[in-house]
Amino acid sequence: MMKRTFLATSIAAVVLSGTSTVAVAKDKMTLYCSAEENWCQLMLNSFEEATGIDVSMTRKSSGETFAQIKAEATNPKGDVWWGGTGDPHLQAAEEGLTAAYVSENRSELADWAISQATSAGDKTIGIYSGALGYGYNTELLAANGLSEPSCWKDLLKPEYKGHVQMANPNSSGTAYTTLATIVQLFGEDEGFEFMKGLHANINQYTKSGSAPIKSAARGENTIGIVFMHDAVKQAVAGFPIKVVAPCEGTGYEIGSMSIIKDGRNPESAQAFYDWALTAEAQTLALQVNAFQVPANTGAETSPSAPDLASIKLIDYDFSKYGSSAERKRLLKKWDDEVSVLPQ
Repeated sequence: MMKRTFLATSIAAVVLSGTSTVAVAKDKMTLYCSAEENWCQLMLNSFEEATGIDVSMTRKSSGETFAQIKAEATNPKGDVWWGGTGDPHLQAAEEGLTAAYVSENRSELADWAISQATSAGDKTIGIYSGALGYGYNTELLAANGLSEPSCWKDLLKPEYKGHVQMANPNSSGTAYTTLATIVQLFGEDEGFEFMKGLHANINQYTKSGSAPIKSAARGENTIGIVFMHDAVKQAVAGFPIKVVAPCEGTGYEIGSMSIIKDGRNPESAQAFYDWALTAEAQTLALQVNAFQVPANTGAETSPSAPDLASIKLIDYDFSKYGSSAERKRLLKKWDDEVSVLPQ
């Protein structure tokens, strides 16, 4: 466990957030962010304002960020990885790329957030949750004379050929969650047959997990496989997007946060980690219409956020599908058996 070692001479401020105390060293840090760009920027600006710590940020999808942290392992350039699906965070923990840390604000979190930390030896922690599903552009669906999909297997219908978009599971945590969900939902053999059938209907594999629904909102694509909160965001913004919780059931993510091992600014990293777990920091999501369910039980959740209690969720095996070996195996199998097929 990493202990706080803030020296009195380095402490610039103490930020009080209700019952939470965040000790802050006047310093700098580098943030790797895998949430939406506007949310990342809001977190950066708010933390800088609260603490005086200068933050530089790089925004990439969770798969890309994991690859970057791994590539930089002998000379880490980042301090904190915030956001993105939990599976690559768990893999980073398993591979020794992130550092154990226990925040005093941990007691304010939901059980599922703490379970994420416990399963990783405290090298990552849950910060939000969201269910997987898809959304579609109702106007494009009608214009093309397509039936309304309500299940995963509906997306395999020949009528949807060229109308479905998802991200590449090698770069996107959302898409890897999709692959792992389908395998858990239908079994590996049938799950990969599903992915092959879906491949035939895919018009593009994007880098970013939220890109398919943004494309649908712009009228460039009909159906986007995404986390449901990303589809809700487009609907709330006024685009003709309908959100679907697939009838067979679906997986979900525990968006996570990790301190990068041997980062250059460990005190600032711990300060950000503490701050990011507070109710105040997590309620900032409402300002950018991020509709995930926050980990801090005192944070506000938008009434537009998907109600996880009403969605048929599978018992997603985070330990197995977040492991390095299983993730590598599934991605290689997808590369070898699915991505190479003609469309």
